[in-house]
Amino acid sequence: MRRGPGTCSRESPGDCVCVCQCLVVGGRMGIAPWRWLLALCLRLLFLVPAGVPVRSGDPGFPKAMDNVTVRQGDSAILRCTVDNRVTRVAWLNRSTILYTGNDKWSIDPRVILVANTKSQYSIEIQNVDIYDEGPYTCSVQTDHHPKTSRVHLIVQVPPRIVEISSNIAVNEGNNVSLSCIATGRPEPVVNWRYLSPKAHGFMSEDEYLEITGITREQSGLYECSAANDVSSPDVRRVKVTVNYPPYILETRNIGVPLGHQGILQCDALAVPAADFFWYKEDKRLTDSRKGVKVENRETFSRVTFFNVSEQDYGNYTCVAMNRLGHSNASVILFV
Repeated sequence: MRRGPGTCSRESPGDCVCVCQCLVVGGRMGIAPWRWLLALCLRLLFLVPAGVPVRSGDPGFPKAMDNVTVRQGDSAILRCTVDNRVTRVAWLNRSTILYTGNDKWSIDPRVILVANTKSQYSIEIQNVDIYDEGPYTCSVQTDHHPKTSRVHLIVQVPPRIVEISSNIAVNEGNNVSLSCIATGRPEPVVNWRYLSPKAHGFMSEDEYLEITGITREQSGLYECSAANDVSSPDVRRVKVTVNYPPYILETRNIGVPLGHQGILQCDALAVPAADFFWYKEDKRLTDSRKGVKVENRETFSRVTFFNVSEQDYGNYTCVAMNRLGHSNASVILFV
């Protein structure tokens, strides 16, 4: 059966060589665009079933390297071993021609030829990204017998936390839910831990951390870590503030001789910080009283009597207050 000049069959791959040679020669003579015809020839020679895949057991035939694994942003070199019987070589990505011999067909500037010798035909892909992952084919022509060898490029991506809960303030007894979403290839492992000397190990080996009925002792920094062994883990922190009403610590009565200096102190814990007020009976103490100084700080309040008189002795009440509640305690100034 006769075939037209633009056809070939599985049974006669050699005819394709002749047809392509004629087309290319014709193209150079002006009959057809040369590069388009060469691309057609490469598809006929390297991509049609007439090209038998090279297997590890095929002796004496060129073979590409095994699978290549690189990290995102690095460079990948794809090597194909050849010998002096090879007359044509090409690298392809799926159905796209990257290089034929020394001629570059890819428009991607990251793809470059690094070796075209009698023993090796290699290309490099710079600044590799995820979309570069996939099969690459080294196609060769030896004594009119096309062969193909495939290598798979695997791209690994360092872990990166892309979404995490914001710093949060809650009232004591409420429930808290923290989330930490990370990406990477392979998929990263996400862990939560509480940064406290009393905490040991991970609080959650998951993207989510649930705290039921949080207490004031659980206030502080919580750290999310995402790791996949491609690079150092990505670490982020969330501050959890637990609000609670004032709690006055144990107070101490003070004995002071007449005419000496006496100091009353009231210590309290609270979030937000407490406001302090001092009373003697139903009258509030202020700095306006002669010989008395009231000094308030975040965690304590102090009343100083510079020259204790008879009217200074007695029972004083310290009141600590914030928006969640209040607490009070009595302190006695005695002789």
